[in-house]
Amino acid sequence: MGNTEKLKELREKHVPRGVFNTLPIFVKEAKGAVVRDVDGNEYIDFAGGIGVENVGHCARKVVDAIREQAATYIHTCFHVVMYEPYVHLAKKLNEVTPGAFPKMTMFANSGAEAVENAIKIARYYTKRPAVIAFENAFHGRTLLGMSLTSKVKPYKWGFGPFAPEVYRMPFAYCYRCPYGRTYPSCDLRCAEAMNDFFVNQVAGDQVAAVIAEPVQGEGGFIVPPRDYFTRVKEICEENGIVFIMDEIQSGMGRTGYLFASEYFGVEPDLILSAKSLAAGMPLSAVTGKAEIMDSPHVGGLGGTYGGNPLSCVASLAVFETLEEENLIEKGNRLGREVRLAFDQLKEKYEIIGEVRGIGPMLALELVKDRETKEPAADEAKRLVQLAFEKGLILLSCGNFGNVIRTLMPLSIEKSQMEKGLAVLDEGLSELVQ
Repeated sequence: MGNTEKLKELREKHVPRGVFNTLPIFVKEAKGAVVRDVDGNEYIDFAGGIGVENVGHCARKVVDAIREQAATYIHTCFHVVMYEPYVHLAKKLNEVTPGAFPKMTMFANSGAEAVENAIKIARYYTKRPAVIAFENAFHGRTLLGMSLTSKVKPYKWGFGPFAPEVYRMPFAYCYRCPYGRTYPSCDLRCAEAMNDFFVNQVAGDQVAAVIAEPVQGEGGFIVPPRDYFTRVKEICEENGIVFIMDEIQSGMGRTGYLFASEYFGVEPDLILSAKSLAAGMPLSAVTGKAEIMDSPHVGGLGGTYGGNPLSCVASLAVFETLEEENLIEKGNRLGREVRLAFDQLKEKYEIIGEVRGIGPMLALELVKDRETKEPAADEAKRLVQLAFEKGLILLSCGNFGNVIRTLMPLSIEKSQMEKGLAVLDEGLSELVQ
């Protein structure tokens, strides 16, 4: 019996089935864009721990920073004894996030915690109860995060009742427009619909926040028109609503911008980061306008492990790595190369209904028929398996489970990227036979 089989037996005995696994392997080592399992098999990684390893697995500066910090102190709790990495990282995020206004930052452990804290802060600041989220959104698995998340199975099914005062609007999903229109002749009906929403669903003066992903992640890498968020932000400002951008998956260079909000030319009131923020260490952040962030009373925000020193120094090293290795520009080049390859795959395979994304945050939406756009969910699942068998780690996403997404490290070597794309081509060829 191999190492993998032995570990699978232990996993099945001691870990509940609800903790899902995409692939049936156990990692032994991961470096750059390559994962090696406990039986010595190597895989090119187009998943990056679900968008966590933008700077690559075990980036040198990150590892060195963690090692040095661990030898000094690991935990004191920032609420008891403060430490430098927390405030230095807060300063860095305040400087690099969109918006030329005074900002403040607080830290937590996970993306879901960042979402929860952002909503808490917005409600406290506005003294309003309601929150508007969008169809296809994913904001976490905690009670409020799950309530904000759109997809029912597997994330919400059987776990209700959910948090109150959460309202949901259609998103700007142009490939499957909920209003049956075509951009740009639609005049941004999906954004203007918010004013109707205030009449039919919840009054604008009762809404504390609108929360959105600039590029919807789990929902299918859905990219709205470039002027969509400009109008949404205007409507929020007209109604005194805090506008929150959830950049947990799209941030830290994933779209060829440090934050995807820059692509859309908007300055959120609050911006959320996690995942690649600390290259695999548990860390999330809420950054935003100082007057909003500083409104809750002393003791109203926090948590025992939030912004722990190891995670903070890892994040500071991530920023150093992004800058010194010019990974934003490398990500842009990567995005152009992958986009070209994806467009060629679309010409070759009818099963690809749409290629979409920004920079290297790209996706293929698979359909059974380009005219009807019937989702090809089983085919997407099969493609992930075929790629795995050929040495490529892929992830699917989308409310229908029919979207293939790319989250490879920005530091991936050209030869690794080309090999991964070749495997994807081979998998598609087998899929459509």
